[in-house]
Amino acid sequence: MNRAERLHAMSEMLRRRGAHGYTADRLAREFAVSARTVKRDLAALANSGAAVWSRPGPGGGYGLIAGPTLPPVTLSSSQATALLAAVAAAPDAPYADQAAAGVQKILDVLDPVARDRAVQHADRVWVNAARGPTRAVQSALEEGMTTQRVLRVRYHSAAGDRTVRDIEPILFASTNGQWYLVAWCQLRDAIRWFAVTRVERASVTGQSCTGHTLEEVGVPPEHARPAHGRA
Repeated sequence: MNRAERLHAMSEMLRRRGAHGYTADRLAREFAVSARTVKRDLAALANSGAAVWSRPGPGGGYGLIAGPTLPPVTLSSSQATALLAAVAAAPDAPYADQAAAGVQKILDVLDPVARDRAVQHADRVWVNAARGPTRAVQSALEEGMTTQRVLRVRYHSAAGDRTVRDIEPILFASTNGQWYLVAWCQLRDAIRWFAVTRVERASVTGQSCTGHTLEEVGVPPEHARPAHGRA
């Protein structure tokens, strides 16, 4: 049994046990590994998003909080390398920090051989990607999009004019190497494309967006497609 299979089997065993859980020694005997390996596996499960709980002392142990779970993801070393390369090459993309954290969770539950190969292959992929806006600005834009709250931004145009605007985020768009926030601008009373690198400051207000839709933005360019990749 490789590590990915063991992690999946361990999560299923803990899930079936419910609130009672198992000790590290009991899991070690079940999977013929050391208690230290079990604890590393449990940490990997937790890092992958599994709701692992621990209870110290006599009668304690480890378990999973009841709820929907997914088994650990198994990728080839080439697939893992592709994810590492994609994240490294796009530090200015929306949710880039979350993507990096997600890839690390996947690496944590990969078979050690596949993980080591992925890291070795990634050493042969060099990137020199330009950084985007500050983390504070990017986080505010992401939060506004996710929660559908109005954003207050300080924006400078290509001509150098600076304005403070309240905008309602609709979508992020990348074209010709530049990321834009497409939003309803309350100042202009119209949809506008804001170059993310020109947003100097951004904060999330308590005002909800009024429900502007993707259809209002219009037909996407010929080769544009949503990030989910589905047709």
